[in-house]
Amino acid sequence: MLARSEPGCQAMPWRRELSTALTRPEELIGLLDLDPGLLPAARAAARKFGLLVPRGYAALMARSEPHDPLLRQVLPLAEELHGPPGFTTDPVGERAAVLLPGLLRKYQGRALLLLTGACALHCRYCFRRHFPYANDSAQPDRAAGAIARLAADASIHEVILSGGDPLMWDDEPLAVLIGRLAEIPHLQRLRLHTRLPIVLPSRVTARLCHSLRTSRLRPIVVVHTNHARELGAAARDALARLHGAGVMLLNQSVLLRGVNDSAGRLAALSEALFECAVLPYYLHLLDRVLGAAHFELDETAAIRLLARLRTRLPGYLVPRLVKEIAGEPYKIPIER
Repeated sequence: MLARSEPGCQAMPWRRELSTALTRPEELIGLLDLDPGLLPAARAAARKFGLLVPRGYAALMARSEPHDPLLRQVLPLAEELHGPPGFTTDPVGERAAVLLPGLLRKYQGRALLLLTGACALHCRYCFRRHFPYANDSAQPDRAAGAIARLAADASIHEVILSGGDPLMWDDEPLAVLIGRLAEIPHLQRLRLHTRLPIVLPSRVTARLCHSLRTSRLRPIVVVHTNHARELGAAARDALARLHGAGVMLLNQSVLLRGVNDSAGRLAALSEALFECAVLPYYLHLLDRVLGAAHFELDETAAIRLLARLRTRLPGYLVPRLVKEIAGEPYKIPIER
């Protein structure tokens, strides 16, 4: 994903905050008092996939702790430079699902709009870290074709806004897009998949909440949280604003070695999410994207972990363990 922002009002508080984000490994390593010996590998990996970390998110990390679970998600490592068999640049076959720039059709009744390649945080395990956003995103100046294609297909009832991160669009163009989608009579639901309420909570503005609250489309926001410590005070406030706007809140996580690969950490995450009116939705097995092999937990270990989680939590707080397989018509549940 590209470390850039979409055109818009640069004076917005969240834009100002993003403009001060950490973009060089030496900044992150120095800020957290980490071993400078990490720097050569971090620089080499960051040349392949850049570093981007908002300072507010970095403030949630433990100092002098190289294994901090939040740090592990964003610190470039030497392991990213290795390409074991089975790891590819398109692990879930998305390029075959592109109908038009920015419009993907993978599942019955739903379509995916990739609005941008920009994010506020570069997660090292991102399954789209190699996606060709320059050609295949529905940026504000070229979304008309994707909207026309949606309007022409009455079998589509739900539009999913993704990216990058769809909340990297400014409020006004996003409101215009939501309004145009609401004019399509066969659309019923609007889903946003976003990390920004967690990593850049100031992005959840009154204008955004108004756009979602007043839309004819039923709004669903799926946030991406992997560890309970990501839910700091600012993120909790942002989620409360969305909940107050009548938005259904769900969470998806990725099962990551060294981040949340224990029943205790996953249980704490589900409990913390529920306190924020967010229901655990999916726990994904790692998509096998090139550069992320060191995060992978095998399926057998994941099944054992989920069984332990079920003994700790009521069923409604246990996320569904799934994996995505290219060409399959839905995410595959992993249950045993």
